[in-house]
Amino acid sequence: MATPRTILFLCPHNAAKSILAAAYFESMASARTLDFRAASAGTIPDAAPSPAVVAQLQSEGIDVSGHKPRQATLAELASAHRVISLGCSPEELAGFGRGVDRWDDVPPASQDLAACRAAIRRHLEALWDELDDSVPPAAAD
Repeated sequence: MATPRTILFLCPHNAAKSILAAAYFESMASARTLDFRAASAGTIPDAAPSPAVVAQLQSEGIDVSGHKPRQATLAELASAHRVISLGCSPEELAGFGRGVDRWDDVPPASQDLAACRAAIRRHLEALWDELDDSVPPAAAD
């Protein structure tokens, strides 16, 4: 079996938006046959994830309580199939050496968690449509 391609979600602190995006992506991936996985990281990580985000995901049956915010590495940025920024500034993304998709319209989870979740889910649906379209159909037997 081939190694799954990674979609790397970045937010400044790796404490809320990137965790939500990666968790929802993984949840959506389990219902699809495409070989992708999610990872999340930050540019200036916090010490711990947002308790509100952990509680929200827990209420949806997704456990991220063991998540430790971490800094993105150049190696994972280079090897990711796609890198998606949720609110990182251009200065934070400078020097990554590759294109980064920007989902800058996602509001901070600390200000409006419901709107944040809705925006992320909307972006993820569009992303899955793109990923579905990018994979050639299987050869007929």
